[in-house]
Amino acid sequence: MSFVISVNFKEADIITACVRQERWAQKRLYEEYYGVLMGVCLRYADDQNTAMDMLHDSFMKIFRSIQAYQEGTSLIAWMRRIVINTCIDHYRKSKRHQVDQLDNAHNISETSADILSQMRESELLKAIQQLSPMYRTIFNLFVIEGYSHREIGEQLGIMESTSRSNLAKARLKLQEIIQMTEL
Repeated sequence: MSFVISVNFKEADIITACVRQERWAQKRLYEEYYGVLMGVCLRYADDQNTAMDMLHDSFMKIFRSIQAYQEGTSLIAWMRRIVINTCIDHYRKSKRHQVDQLDNAHNISETSADILSQMRESELLKAIQQLSPMYRTIFNLFVIEGYSHREIGEQLGIMESTSRSNLAKARLKLQEIIQMTEL
């Protein structure tokens, strides 16, 4: 006969154990937040394998800097920030093309909200993953994460106008992808 003892730890206990580099706590933190943080990585990655690499790199950074986490702040928000920055770093490392600039980006139409509201999350994720790395990164940072074009420009080392034009192009491309899937 075997017994299973369930132990409930508070978030602070797990963080303290992670600071001490206790493997059980790191495993618990990883398992607890894997799904949410993998979702963030999938939005920035070309595919599942790249997203998994981004996630693992993120958790390595989280575990190395867990002592910098300040109690009282949202742990998931702190970890999401690390994941987003890791995804941006990954983009910078893999950047192989020049950024397109468009002076009159404000004339380009946006994706129809009706189409997006009718799509399932998995369909939208697939469509976003088909965007080029630059378009996908800017779309995610602006539309999903809420960064301003100025902040995106600073993060990616591009001009604010470049961020705007690439967002407009990303929306156009996303609209094309969505319309093609409806046929």
